[in-house]
Amino acid sequence: MTTYDLVLTRGRVIDPETGLDAVRDVGVSGGVIQAVSDQPLDGVTTVDATGLVVSPGFIDLHSHSMDVAGHRLQALDGVTTVLELEAGAYPVAAAYRRAEIEGRPLNYGFATSWAVARMSVLLGLDTSGDLDDFLAHIGREEWQRAAPRNVVDRIVGMLERDLGDGALGIGILIGYAPRVDPSEYLAVAALAARVGLPTYTHARELVEMDPTTPVDGAEEVVRAAAETGAHMHYCHVNSTSIRHVDRVLGLVEKVRAEGSRVTTEAYPYGAGMTGVGAAFLAPELLHRRGLTPHSIGLLGAEGRVPDADTLRRIRESEPGSAAFVHLLDEDDPAQFDYIQRALTFTDAAVATDAVPLLWRSGAPDPLSWPLGPDAVTHPRTAGTYGRTLRRLVRENGVLSLPEAVRRCTLVPADVVGSGVPAMRRKGRVQAGCDADLTVFAPETVSDRATYTETVRHSSGFVHVLVGGQFVVRDEHLVPTALPGRVVRA
Repeated sequence: MTTYDLVLTRGRVIDPETGLDAVRDVGVSGGVIQAVSDQPLDGVTTVDATGLVVSPGFIDLHSHSMDVAGHRLQALDGVTTVLELEAGAYPVAAAYRRAEIEGRPLNYGFATSWAVARMSVLLGLDTSGDLDDFLAHIGREEWQRAAPRNVVDRIVGMLERDLGDGALGIGILIGYAPRVDPSEYLAVAALAARVGLPTYTHARELVEMDPTTPVDGAEEVVRAAAETGAHMHYCHVNSTSIRHVDRVLGLVEKVRAEGSRVTTEAYPYGAGMTGVGAAFLAPELLHRRGLTPHSIGLLGAEGRVPDADTLRRIRESEPGSAAFVHLLDEDDPAQFDYIQRALTFTDAAVATDAVPLLWRSGAPDPLSWPLGPDAVTHPRTAGTYGRTLRRLVRENGVLSLPEAVRRCTLVPADVVGSGVPAMRRKGRVQAGCDADLTVFAPETVSDRATYTETVRHSSGFVHVLVGGQFVVRDEHLVPTALPGRVVRA
């Protein structure tokens, strides 16, 4: 009889690819799932999963919280793989090198960054592959302007070289430079089509929000898919569409029916977060989204911005500071329904848009645990998956548990997996797949983070394994665990 390194016994195993939803034993050795059996398996270590769900580890397509502390918080929300695909990193080799040297609890990967490559050319930046490169210059108009063709060609060439260094696709923050000529967006999409990797877009303004926009943001994404053949991934469609989500999703549905590949993601919160210097947060533009200065609050600060003059001063003095943008009230059922429609759209992935943690008292020991009381973030960093299972499955009943698991695992794995073979071993509970596994209590799993207590980790995620190693065991983080492995194209 084979003896495995670890056996999870008598859990409710959900494998979204095969449709398996039954009590099974799962045998793990060498970081790989070796057996999924209806018969008892023998293990050096055996963990009783009776009454618990054993699912693939959750895959977050959209996390900006890429350090050890952020990984730990996401692990306690069931996540095993975090990918920085919307903003990306440039140069991507530097981002990979930093993470490999430091070690990470979760698997990780990066797209290349159109925005930072553009900043490098138009602002003359010496870029480091860190998100701070973007945030520090987010409000500078020089990088947001239309560029001549030779400059566009130079940017596209830089992105192509980064793709050669293992980037998982191209992150396009076109919403932060909404006056860039649409031809540049098509040129970047054409590059993605040539190399067979997706783009990940933060869309520019919808025409309902800005009638003067060079192109409607949703039309731009779907047109690029149709004209270039690229796989276009539409990031956080909930927060860029807000109350216009039905029209946007209708466009996506239409081009899909015509044969184009456009995928979507959403998160279950009504507030976004971005650098306060973002173009669309200029006081004179807030009305386009039905916002006022009071809709905005700085991360780590008390209260919200009181007036337009204060907002202007903050944008000038600290444009990279993270700010809550309260778009919809998720406690209002009618408003949450907009968010819910984005989350339940056909094959939509659940993704967090997690943001880096901020310590109000300054830089902490990056490996210290638990997090101190001065650590803050957006609650979606800590609670997206717990909240999805609580609200959409248990409370609202709009997704079955197996379908919710699929949207947290197989769906994101398949978004990336067409051009990244390593992702085809994730998002599944099958022999030969990576032993990235999440074990949770389906009746009690829940988010706990709020807008005032932002780093309260989720509850009910009992065990989380990355490559067969426990990162969370018995609902407690394992602080010494750094088993995360790089995901490259």
